[in-house]
Amino acid sequence: MRFVYFTHSLVSDWNHGNAHFLRGIVRELTSRGHEVQLFEPRDNWSLQNLIADQGPEAVARYATAFPGLRSTTYDLATLDLDRALDGADVVIVHEWNDHDLVARIGRKRAGGGRFHLLFHDTHHRSVSDPKSMAAYDLTSYDGVLAYGAVIREIYLSMGWGKRAWTWHEAADTALFRPLPARPREGDLVWIGNWGDGERSVELGEFLLLPIRQLRLKARIHGVRYPAEAKAAVNLAGAEYAGYLPNHEAPEAFARFAVTVHVPRRPYVEMLRGIPTIRPFEAMACGIPLVCSPWDDAEGLFRPGNDYLIAHNGTEMTKHLRDILNDLDLSAALARSGYETIQARHTCAHRVDELLDICRELKQANPLLLEAR
Repeated sequence: MRFVYFTHSLVSDWNHGNAHFLRGIVRELTSRGHEVQLFEPRDNWSLQNLIADQGPEAVARYATAFPGLRSTTYDLATLDLDRALDGADVVIVHEWNDHDLVARIGRKRAGGGRFHLLFHDTHHRSVSDPKSMAAYDLTSYDGVLAYGAVIREIYLSMGWGKRAWTWHEAADTALFRPLPARPREGDLVWIGNWGDGERSVELGEFLLLPIRQLRLKARIHGVRYPAEAKAAVNLAGAEYAGYLPNHEAPEAFARFAVTVHVPRRPYVEMLRGIPTIRPFEAMACGIPLVCSPWDDAEGLFRPGNDYLIAHNGTEMTKHLRDILNDLDLSAALARSGYETIQARHTCAHRVDELLDICRELKQANPLLLEAR
């Protein structure tokens, strides 16, 4: 089949986690013989920030790290949609796209487009910015790919989409895998962006305070750290190392003994059951993981076996101390988390799910693709 995907960016993962998952999905689809063409806006927000932060050579490093994964850039005013959609069997439009583009593609489908059309939501804006999400015209879309059951229910209850499927993110295990025998560089590595204050208090309690109390040798990677955040990292005695290209994360995990997941507040308070992609990637690399509280409402993992849960900063400090001092506990967590990823949460699993959805759509409308 020919897939066409409109993304915010494939090239840049600067504060753009969907790029992690999308790269793995494209890799898996093409390995199975499907054709995938990706479109991203020229000078999109993530790419602009990546170049401003890391220079234009960051784009060249992406091309070296992901040979064969390419996207077509476009300007919205001059985009030839007829050409872009020509021959498509399945078109997927990510939710971080312009409202007008989403509507225009919908009109192409309503006007006789012989493709299945899906909207892909991988963010918390359904609860943090519902007005913007309600403004998307999904009238002619066949359905929504929602990266959590709670988001799926929001689309259905609000009438934003005809149909919706839960399609969680997952680890690109061609990239995220254990890398044994790497020299140890420290105790704890954190890979995550500071953001807009959705978890500033939590990062202080569950990350920085335990680092300081245990006097850990820790490294902090991420972007959008304001001056006060960098000062807090320094006060904790950790190293702030800035942006880390996602393809270099497995090497970072391999050189430290433990990592931490601190979900953003919307995922804790309003979007139960959505872990975001970082825990998938960490467990795929076989590094022990400790999470601040989040509710695995969909039973994706085995809490207590795949990772430990810290309900407060005191518990986080204890768990980190235990992992660093108990090699059997560390190995058991790493092994269990890795096994769960391999059994249930790889991009290959998600492609299987996507192809099942495509078959379901074809059965619902068998005449749509008869000319293919």
